[in-house]
This record gives sequence, C-alpha cells and structure tokens, in this order.
Amino acid sequence: MKFIISGKNLQVSDSLRAAVEEKLGKLERYFTPDTDVNVTLSVEKNRQSVEVTIPVKGNIIRSEQTSNDMYESIDQVEQVIERQLRKYKNKIIDRHQAGGNFQQAFIDNEEEGAEDGEIQIIRTKRFGIKPMYPEDACVQMELLGHNFFVFCNAETDEVNVVYKRKGNTYGLIEPEF
Repeated sequence: MKFIISGKNLQVSDSLRAAVEEKLGKLERYFTPDTDVNVTLSVEKNRQSVEVTIPVKGNIIRSEQTSNDMYESIDQVEQVIERQLRKYKNKIIDRHQAGGNFQQAFIDNEEEGAEDGEIQIIRTKRFGIKPMYPEDACVQMELLGHNFFVFCNAETDEVNVVYKRKGNTYGLIEPEF
C-alpha cells in the first residue's frame, strides 16, 4: 500500500506518520501493494480528525473519525475501515465480482465477518408527507433533532431530502429524472 499523508492546520510529524503507517499498515493484508491510501490529518480547536480514503474498483472505502487525541482518531478510523472492508468483501462474493485492489486471499477467506457483513433492514417507518418549502423542512428537522428530513417540496411537488452539513449549513437533495 502507498500512503499519501497530508495535514490540514498541522505539520505531519514523523511520529504521526509512523502511527498512521503502523495502524493502517494492518490493512495491508487486504490490498494489493499498488493500492493508494489517502490520509488527511486535521486539527480544528480541540477536534483532531483523521480522514482515510481508499479507492477500490469503482468504489471508495472512506472513514472520518474525530476525537480530542489524534492517535485515538487513528485507532478509530482503522477499526471503521476494517469493518467496512468485511462488508464490502461480502458484497463482492455475493455478486461474484472481480476483487479489484483486494488480495485474492482476503476474498477467498469466507470465515471473516460473514455474519456481520449482511445488510439487514430491521425497521420500517411510515409517515405522512405534507407539502412544505425546504426552509420549513429544515426547521422541522431541527425541531425533531434529526440529521435529515424527507418531505414533499411545495414548489416542485417532488419528494426531497434536507440534511445537516458541517458548519451548521444545510443541503437539499432533489430527484433527477
């Protein structure tokens, strides 16, 4: 694996670089040697974040973890990426796809993560959707304390989604036909 490590609002020290390569180096058993691993370390006030992006055959394995300690964030991101890899492996096996950047031994080993890689919908909610404007939907989302809200847009009469973004901003998802 090839590590591309960059820093936002911080200088990447040799000890941080070594910690990233040691922790994420454990993922080497999953990937071919020519796989790129993009790591961005960032600091904002007391928040220390690690973002890892690994492009694999038309998809991206990605995780961003934040804590008050950079080394803790590195540990967390490694655990999340490993969990995502087990799920992605099961998807490859189920669809009989080529593995891309994955080592064949990882794909052939069916024992690892077989039970937790299944996607299961465990709850279905039904609710009435009344027409409203996107701004009203944002207010409703805030009142409910949710990160997203599904509504019928009064202007277009289509189902839309508003969602909360970083920095207390909002996004709107509209269908495209």
